[in-house]
Amino acid sequence: MRQARGIQLLRSGMPGMQVVVADSAHAFGRHTHDQFGIGLIERGAQKSASGRGTVEAGPGDLITVNPGEVHDGRPLDARGRRWRMLYVDPAQVLDAAADMSATPAFEFHAPVLRDAAVALRFQALFEAALSPGCSRLEAESALLVLVAWLLRPAEPRPVAATASIASARSRLDDDPAAELRLSELAADAGLSRYQFLRAFARLTGLPPHAYQVQRRVQLARRLVLAGQGLAEAAAASGFADQSHMTRCFVRCLGMTPGALARL
Repeated sequence: MRQARGIQLLRSGMPGMQVVVADSAHAFGRHTHDQFGIGLIERGAQKSASGRGTVEAGPGDLITVNPGEVHDGRPLDARGRRWRMLYVDPAQVLDAAADMSATPAFEFHAPVLRDAAVALRFQALFEAALSPGCSRLEAESALLVLVAWLLRPAEPRPVAATASIASARSRLDDDPAAELRLSELAADAGLSRYQFLRAFARLTGLPPHAYQVQRRVQLARRLVLAGQGLAEAAAASGFADQSHMTRCFVRCLGMTPGALARL
């Protein structure tokens, strides 16, 4: 973790994504980024130049910047502001946008956006980026969902729960530890990634990455009850490490693997 002027660059578990948190009164001069940037103001307020003119953002507002867009940022008063930011490589964002549109293009049109639903999707992606146990499936899903909400495409026609969706579910059931990609499951189902996400959630009540975690917890539970060591059970079930398994156990089962082993 690197820190300067109250600004911290945190370690991201997602390739192509930088995570920044700040609580600062620093005034940024005009500059650009090579990446797409999206953030959430948590406290205080700031004024900034953007490609759409001068804007102000306060608590609860999302702030955005496009690659190459000239912008700056200064607090409205000496108390500064606190915010969280994600900077995402263009290739990842454009790939997600292409999944929902025949034209693989994407651009932020609002440098400041107040939308509680989009903020929730941003927070999900932010937390996934910082989670040491975040799977590729979860990371890809979180980014895709956020871009989908930012694009706000026309509501797609419902996709029926076909045999291909059931097949993907069986694949997760049969090998919960497998490191699968959303694009891989969607291609097998003959759907776009966004269509697959929606159809899978309708069929199971959970998005694919959350369903995978449930299956991993159940696999680890069986291994622990069979007497396998906790670290070995975590590795065999696809968790990043034993502490990741423990967090998922507590969230899903209300007990730690160690408590289960002592039963």
